[in-house]
Amino acid sequence: MSASKDNKKRAVIILSGGLDSTTCMGIAKEEGYELYPISFDYGQRHKIEIENAKQVAEHYGVSARHKIIKLDFLRDFGGSALTDDNIDVPNVVDGLTEGSEESEIPVTYVPGRNLLFLSIATSYAEVTGSEAIYIGVNALDYSGYPDCRPEFIHKVEEVIALATKVGVEGKGITIETPLIDWTKARIVQEGLKIGVPYELTTSCYNGKAEACGVCDSCRLRLKGFEEAGSKDPIPYLA
Repeated sequence: MSASKDNKKRAVIILSGGLDSTTCMGIAKEEGYELYPISFDYGQRHKIEIENAKQVAEHYGVSARHKIIKLDFLRDFGGSALTDDNIDVPNVVDGLTEGSEESEIPVTYVPGRNLLFLSIATSYAEVTGSEAIYIGVNALDYSGYPDCRPEFIHKVEEVIALATKVGVEGKGITIETPLIDWTKARIVQEGLKIGVPYELTTSCYNGKAEACGVCDSCRLRLKGFEEAGSKDPIPYLA
């Protein structure tokens, strides 16, 4: 599909199958965009999230547009608790959370992940005639991730403007980060208002059918639902 000359608004959604990216999907839908979701199978420990992403795309009626891109080399590289079996996922049972580690950047950071995701999403955006890319980065709950900061997003936007046909023609592609300074509670609250199907999502880093409830991602999710005054609809082991 080449870029369209019609007046339809289109957006590529980087859809992991988790709470944040699915909320972005709902927000983009509410804002009147045609949705073009893209997911990445990068050898992540929690690969089950790909199946969740498929269910979310089906829920929004855009399965035919949903692209799943394999990036196996990220597991080959390792260097992250999400792609390297020799690095444990931090959890509250062991008294470890991402905020308690010695390093400023958590071990769940995947080197170069969002840079790669945004680059590939830009290609999909150009081909589909999309004017925006939605990504569920959050600088508040995951402040240790360098590729979740506003500064990073702004620089990638500058590169997109220089490196794409639409950028050179002055049309451009924006990177939308509606959740970047929201608490997890606000994300849940806003998502529930617009009917985001949280029952179809997962956030657990351990990748089981039932969320572990003790990894840092589960902890933040559960805290968000609790502070939002709602019950998380997915099953937990703990």
